[in-house]
Amino acid sequence: MAIAANRDPLPSFEKIPVIHSLSFGIFLAATMKTEYRFSLSLAICIIALCNYYTPAIAFRQIPIGPKAQTVHLKIQNKHSLPFSNNVQDTNQRIRKWNPLWSTPDEDLEFINEDNIDGISYATKEDFESEADIAQAANQMAAAPNTSIELQTEVENSFLQYALSIILGRALPDARDGLKPVHRRILYAMHQLNLSPNSSHRKCARVVGEVLGKYHPHGDMAVYDALVRMAQEFTTNYRLIDGHGNFGSVDADPAAAMRYTECRLTQLATRALLSDLSENTVDMLANFDGNEMEPAVLPAKLPLLLLNGSSGIAVGMATNIPPHNLREIMNACKAIVASRVDPENKAISDDQLYTIVPGPDFPTAASIMGTDGSKKLYSTGNGGVVMRAVTQIEKVARSSGQSSRTAIIVTELPYQVNKAALLEKIAALVNDKKLDGIADLRDESDRDGIRVVLELKRDAVAAIVLNNLYKKTPLQTSFSGNFLALMSPSDDDEDSESLTPQRFTLREALDCFLNFRFKTIRRKSANQLQKVEKRAHIVDGLIIALNKVDQVIELIRAAPDQASAKEALMDENGIVNLSSEQADSVLRLQLGQLTRLNQGKLESEKEELLVQQKELTRLLEVDDAVYEVMVEEFDEMDEKFGVERKTRILKEDGEVNDIDMIKNSRSVIVVTRGGYIKRMPLQTFESQGRGTRGKRGTSSSDSSSNDEVSQVITCNDHDTLLMITQNGVAYGLPAYQVPVAGRTAKGTAIPSVLPVSSDQVVTAVLPVTEFSKDEYIVLATEQGWIKKTSLDAFAKTTSRGLTIASLSEGDRLLWCHPCKDGDDILIGSTRGMATRFEAANLRPTGRTSRGVLSMKLREGDTIADMNVLGGATGSSDKGEYVLCVTSQGYGKRVLTNEFRATARGRVGVIAIKFKPSVKDIDKVSCFCIVREDDEILVNTAKGVMVRQQVSKIPSQSRSATGVVVQKVDEGDHITSVSVPKGEEIE
Repeated sequence: MAIAANRDPLPSFEKIPVIHSLSFGIFLAATMKTEYRFSLSLAICIIALCNYYTPAIAFRQIPIGPKAQTVHLKIQNKHSLPFSNNVQDTNQRIRKWNPLWSTPDEDLEFINEDNIDGISYATKEDFESEADIAQAANQMAAAPNTSIELQTEVENSFLQYALSIILGRALPDARDGLKPVHRRILYAMHQLNLSPNSSHRKCARVVGEVLGKYHPHGDMAVYDALVRMAQEFTTNYRLIDGHGNFGSVDADPAAAMRYTECRLTQLATRALLSDLSENTVDMLANFDGNEMEPAVLPAKLPLLLLNGSSGIAVGMATNIPPHNLREIMNACKAIVASRVDPENKAISDDQLYTIVPGPDFPTAASIMGTDGSKKLYSTGNGGVVMRAVTQIEKVARSSGQSSRTAIIVTELPYQVNKAALLEKIAALVNDKKLDGIADLRDESDRDGIRVVLELKRDAVAAIVLNNLYKKTPLQTSFSGNFLALMSPSDDDEDSESLTPQRFTLREALDCFLNFRFKTIRRKSANQLQKVEKRAHIVDGLIIALNKVDQVIELIRAAPDQASAKEALMDENGIVNLSSEQADSVLRLQLGQLTRLNQGKLESEKEELLVQQKELTRLLEVDDAVYEVMVEEFDEMDEKFGVERKTRILKEDGEVNDIDMIKNSRSVIVVTRGGYIKRMPLQTFESQGRGTRGKRGTSSSDSSSNDEVSQVITCNDHDTLLMITQNGVAYGLPAYQVPVAGRTAKGTAIPSVLPVSSDQVVTAVLPVTEFSKDEYIVLATEQGWIKKTSLDAFAKTTSRGLTIASLSEGDRLLWCHPCKDGDDILIGSTRGMATRFEAANLRPTGRTSRGVLSMKLREGDTIADMNVLGGATGSSDKGEYVLCVTSQGYGKRVLTNEFRATARGRVGVIAIKFKPSVKDIDKVSCFCIVREDDEILVNTAKGVMVRQQVSKIPSQSRSATGVVVQKVDEGDHITSVSVPKGEEIE
């Protein structure tokens, strides 16, 4: 018994089961429970190695000859392991039988020359029993120096397995754009004469033909590849005409192969298979050497780009999108034109991308912009954003009900499963992650896709659509990776030299054009050979017809046909014909010896001379080949070209969160305990003056931590400039504030802002745009004030921006936008107010302290700060100062009653307090309002009243006011918010 380790250069397919077993063992090691993981995975790996090495002890397959027939080493002594150091002669003897044997001498350390009886073809008797194999394996394991390098064997076996997958299964050939399985299916159907004009044949018949002759793999792998070539939603240009159920865009599987039928399409026949008989490509032996198959199909179209391709190999993958035939043909013609005319500059990449702006998917849909396509075309790697095609319609409902607005989806992105998409949308709606959809149904039929999403009455279609793009596959990306098998050089036509290469769009087109150029040359050479052969025979026939009587007499005198042929070929004879010419003369019938037939032969000779001249030109002149290529491209374009299906839309960037939010009016509530929430303004309907109002926040805790400190109204698209009492500002989009109910406590501010729990938000300013022409006025509790440009706050960081330097014990409480033409109104808690021009307040830096706004008496503090129009004509503007005290009393005062004075004064009386509450009452707010405004009055316990300003009387500065809101015992007014008139419905 002996072992011969063959390191042949071809992939060792018999090792592949070992890799599967090892891989399965590793998978179990990673997934099973800890107590079973190691033992079971180790056992499987040992069994895999034993299955590989045990048969190698009995015999070793050695491929020889062009048909890779199998021979074995036949050993006489089966139960001993003789050793010999004389292995050089053994190797030489083996190489005489097998030229592919490449094992170095040092690897044959267990072969005894005396035990080799010779090399012969294996027979049934040469195979040993399992008992003999096991006994020999045990003897080998007991022998010295028989250790196996597991790492080396696994590395080598896995490398061979990887190469077989990369070169033989997963990656397409850049020349014809096909993987081996697709190529073999098309060739087998061509051999079965399943042309477009023939009847359909069962797919099972085709799959069996492919498996038995060309593709020794699973039947479902072949059938799945066949099905994909017949699906119009998978491939742009179908190569197979299917009859029956071949699946759907809902990912429904195709019917079993015994039910479906198929045949070739016109495009497959004309663009791939028409030149096969012209010796245009190399033919290789199949897996058993009994059949021949083409190494590549003589493609007239770059199917690698037209239909795209996808595949996952070992350590690499490819994903090529489909393209439009007319655009690709125009690009090919543009490159050919630059090759033909040396004066023309080579077409630039930008010009090429103009001709081919992007992929063209069979499911149509839309592509967002061309930047992704350009990156993919220039680098071979990139993504293309695809978006479904939708339209807004009014759909009728049942009788007696009004119609509803609906979003109609008519085209889906490439490779999107419609059924899974509908399930995704339904799940989002049920989980309340997608609002505005009332009903969802699929009305698709054989005429096309139609998915109807009925909207709720208050839903905005654009907002719902943006949410769908963001959260569902209605907008998705195609991640392209241009990888295919290419020759290292253009001159190398050997299929065995193909290597995986990443390519650009230009390189893909150049590869196809070079391949087509060589194909036309080989076709021309083959046709020229046929033309010359026919011309030679025609010459002989003409010679024979010119001497027809003598030729007939010579043939009649010959004893047999062989003698007649020799007489016609005699150099000293009558005609002196060649062997081919003599055979043609002998095959002539009597009816062909007429003068008319002679004239036909002379005409044929002239035509053959013209063809010979044209074919010779094709072989000698490159421009002639390019002219033929352009003619083929025009023919393919005219026959199979269609307009682009996928529309390229102007890129509007990524769908941001703000694009999915309706710009509605909301109320932002901030409590002293550090909670914040957002409520729709419509939550509070208008009420009469003096009512108790509605609760606007939780009252579960009566402590001061639940007191409402800020209530503002804003648009959901605004940026909330949230200012803490220690002079730090943070920016927060209003729509990011969580929505909560009227009685809800809200969300802790640290969960929406990067602030610590001890930082208190004292001012909230909604900003629509950070303009350089506007300023922000900041005021503190102790009366300091400053003015800073608004654009200085545009870029807030996660750590916030320091916007003021504060003295010890002071707090920053107010923040308002203003312009130089405005006036600033400052009010104190004891009812004093001062007004001065904003222009007189010098702008300072973002971190400055500012200046004093008004002189405060002992025990008095700033109650509120507001910005109002300039002093000139302020009464004509209809502006009022609304004064509201903590006990619920308030009034309106015309703004012109507060004359502008110098900054830093004590000010004038703005309101007097009721005698009954004089000791406990104080001013809560000063607001600038108009007659037609509405206000939101808020108490410390979260009770809110929305009422019209016109119902609050206008009084003098010294009046005490009227009851604006009834305040419960222990409660007090904390703030008043003024929504804009156009925002109140």
